[in-house]
Amino acid sequence: MIDLRYVKKLIEMLDGSTVDSIEISSDKGMKLRISKSPQQRAAVAMAPALPAPVAVAAPAVLPAVAAARLAEEGGTAVPKAEAPKSAALEIKSPMVGTFYAAPEPGAKPYVSVGDRISKGQIVCIIEAMKIMNELESEFDGVVREIGIADTHAVEYGQVLFRIDPTG
Repeated sequence: MIDLRYVKKLIEMLDGSTVDSIEISSDKGMKLRISKSPQQRAAVAMAPALPAPVAVAAPAVLPAVAAARLAEEGGTAVPKAEAPKSAALEIKSPMVGTFYAAPEPGAKPYVSVGDRISKGQIVCIIEAMKIMNELESEFDGVVREIGIADTHAVEYGQVLFRIDPTG
């Protein structure tokens, strides 16, 4: 069996480093793979070669605790309504790199908030491994939000622009 403190320490070490994933195998056939991604900071996958793996689920106590605390304060627990989904379309980064809003330093940005853009129009550059990659819009619409500042690092899947298709 794997010591959970050991796994937690590995996750903390991985989270604080530039390494994307770790895979450890034991001589008894147990494999442990820990990787990080933009959507989920640390994911643990265990594939034991031994039969009957034990799955542990985290208890969902926070909603119950919040409801109990609210009841103690004389309030009632009312389920929170979800915010309506925005009609805005998102242009996400297809890679890890550095975001550039303009073709060169000091030049006018490709797009600004309020600009009407069309499908296929260049909206920014992402530099990855010393290669300048022009990113084209997948949509027609109006730029409603730019989610990153010029020359900042960008991760795979990070939202760069929100586009209003009806704009």
